[in-house]
Order: sequence, then structure tokens, then C-alpha cells
Amino acid sequence: QVRLVESGGGLVQAGGSLRLSCAASRNIHSINNLAWYRQAPGKEREWVAGVGLRNSADYADSVKGRFAIARDNARVYLQMNSLRLEDKGVYYCSGKFGTVTIWGQGTQVTVSS
Repeated sequence: QVRLVESGGGLVQAGGSLRLSCAASRNIHSINNLAWYRQAPGKEREWVAGVGLRNSADYADSVKGRFAIARDNARVYLQMNSLRLEDKGVYYCSGKFGTVTIWGQGTQVTVSS
């Protein structure tokens, strides 16, 4: 079974940047829609950004203009700039492999004032 492993989270001051990475255990060049989600304490998991086969990207309104998603054959990336306090949470990458949606274990992002 495919595994996704996120990395790159950490503590950053508001206004700062982080780059998250999600490594897949196999080539993902044919996987159409890969995405990043996040979950803040006490809140439901929410979609953040998605990227298609030709690097076509879409974003939640709350992160447009600040975040950028990208992919290659083995990883999905999330560049996060101008971070805000409300961006904190656990960030997960996800992809649909056949009929199964696979999730990573998540990486924690903490934004301080």
C-alpha cells in the first residue's frame, strides 16, 4: 500500500514561511489530484490546496496568494508564506490511489505572535 509521509512543519513567527513536503512511497506521476489539508485544535479537518496532473492548482480562499502547492513524481510540496496565527494546525497530505484515499500522518505547524 502507498504511504505518504509529511515533513517540514515547525514553529514560526507570524509573517514567516515554511515549506512542507510530502513524500510518497511510490511514483505519483499518474495520480490526478493530490492535496493538503489541515486541522486546528477543536476544529474539523479542512482542505487547503490541491494540485492536478499538470500542476494545475487550487486553493482555499483563506490561503490564496500566500500558499503555493507543487508536485513532482515523488513529492507534493506546500510553500507557506505570510503565515498567520490561524494557519496553525496539523497539516496532512492526501491522494486518491485507485479507490482508496491515502493520508499521511501529519506534520505540526505552530505560528506564534
